[in-house]
Amino acid sequence: MGVAYKAVQWNRQKFVYDIILLTTVVFYLFFFEGISLHFSSDLDIKGIWIRAFGSAAFILLHVILSIGPLSRLSPKFLPLLYNRRHMGVTMFILALLHARDALAWYHDFGNLEPIVSLFVSNTHYADFIRFPFEALGGVALVILFLMAATSHDFWLTNLTAPVWKALHMGVYLAYGLLVGHVVLGALETNTHPLLTLAVGVGFVWIVGIHLITALREAQKDGAPLFGPPAQPQVDADGFVHVGSVQDIPENRAKIAVVAGERVAIFKYEGKISAISNVCQHQNGPLGEGKIVDGCITCPWHGYQYLPESGISPPPFTEKIPTFNVKLQGDQILVSAKPNLPGTPVVPAVIGQV
Repeated sequence: MGVAYKAVQWNRQKFVYDIILLTTVVFYLFFFEGISLHFSSDLDIKGIWIRAFGSAAFILLHVILSIGPLSRLSPKFLPLLYNRRHMGVTMFILALLHARDALAWYHDFGNLEPIVSLFVSNTHYADFIRFPFEALGGVALVILFLMAATSHDFWLTNLTAPVWKALHMGVYLAYGLLVGHVVLGALETNTHPLLTLAVGVGFVWIVGIHLITALREAQKDGAPLFGPPAQPQVDADGFVHVGSVQDIPENRAKIAVVAGERVAIFKYEGKISAISNVCQHQNGPLGEGKIVDGCITCPWHGYQYLPESGISPPPFTEKIPTFNVKLQGDQILVSAKPNLPGTPVVPAVIGQV
């Protein structure tokens, strides 16, 4: 977390991450050029680099969209999640270079401005095969620009987490537009069907990994794959049984679904507290984190909250909902009704009669 939007100091992990990322991108670009010239030595070098930039951006977008689900399936992928925005900005720059060179190559020799020419040179909007795929790419590029431009936490804080998250969910719309852009472009230019096949494989991968993750999350919540979720038993005082004290390791949490919301129940210093499982930063799973220096620490980006109040320690101001907790022997009961974000709650004391 940073205060007053001061630059976060670079550490070794960030340097290694970005060096690997940039080295891989540069290697791919020159590898693409070499392979292209090897099989067709008469190709124009400008045309090769247009395809190199575009394909690099498209592949990187697949990697970006895979990181979230893979991180849910295995914590080994979390290091990629920490700096995923670096990858997103790199992807946008590659897409921008592709668009710049394509505009210059195909639309810079007429009477119209290149961008105007891009949207009016092909008007076959009612024809599937001849649909203006260029327009799909242009709209996708605008979405990717908005995401790259608002990637800093300054925008996350000022737009608020829900708005920021909704904006960045636009990556899925951009991905769909780019799938259409690549496939229709390949169909119109009669290139090798291998390109269309590769795009199809990538699409199946992205859809499949998200479905697998969604099914696993539903199973963790105890929700049926089909039909309405089972409703927990609420006692006369409005509390729901969520398990035993022995179920929770020290300074860790158990995640339970209470009244349709994931709740993180933490055990620490002989006490039990419950908060919303959703971090205010990027909706990270707080229950998969741990208590560090007395604060619940999000496993995604290190945002912290006091377990008794759901408030971030000063000077930070983030707040999340809390839940009343009580113990019956070693059994934990959590109120089905959340408190307002930042509401202090007295923890349940383990072993207290």
